[in-house]
Amino acid sequence: MTERSGAPVARTVLQQCVGAKLQVEPATQNSEAQWVQIDRGMVIYICFFKGATLDILPKMVSTLLNLRLCESDSGKMVSVSELPGSLLIVPQATLGGKAKGKAMQYHNNISKEDGLRLYGAFVLLCETELLAAAGADVSVKHGMYGNRQVLKLDTNGPYTHLTEF
Repeated sequence: MTERSGAPVARTVLQQCVGAKLQVEPATQNSEAQWVQIDRGMVIYICFFKGATLDILPKMVSTLLNLRLCESDSGKMVSVSELPGSLLIVPQATLGGKAKGKAMQYHNNISKEDGLRLYGAFVLLCETELLAAAGADVSVKHGMYGNRQVLKLDTNGPYTHLTEF
């Protein structure tokens, strides 16, 4: 599934949470800031690299929704689908950075247009799969691709995992 000579085409960071809130629109002179939020579940930070295509998404979503990374009330580790828990998906281009001297470079990140298309498809597939597996008691919320966003996160960890595809 990796298309750049064995290099990953996507990177995610997963963080279990008891609640998370993401500002998707900052306050203006005429309006308050707009937020999306979830209760118990998982935050997925995601970055796509050059070479990523729609073909990678089913495997990514299946893996991410079925990894046993969430702690149930009994203390047993279960998937976000089994919990059942909600998702907050945050586009995070900085996950593609590489240090060069004292600066970060993002030369391997996908173009903004292709990234936006893949991100939208990823969010839609997560919604479809999580709702099918866990039912109506969960939700999938997401940030805005290409925007700076403020995140507030309450976790019973930290319990953070990096995955590459």
